[in-house]
Amino acid sequence: MKIIHEKSKCIGCGACISLCSENFEMGDDAKAYLKNSKETDKKTERYELEIEEVGCIQEAADGCPVRCINVEK
Repeated sequence: MKIIHEKSKCIGCGACISLCSENFEMGDDAKAYLKNSKETDKKTERYELEIEEVGCIQEAADGCPVRCINVEK
């Protein structure tokens, strides 16, 4: 599966961190970061991470008020 985090859309509410702190953390810019991800588009600040099990990331995606976390199966 691929997790896509569009950081430019993030409002820094911290919902993803409270739901899935093992995969998300707050950065110095007050926006969430997807741990161990790679930036695939600098302009849109798109980060991607390939994973085997979605785990709590699905909860983080569902709980994000601006829908900047996507799970592609």
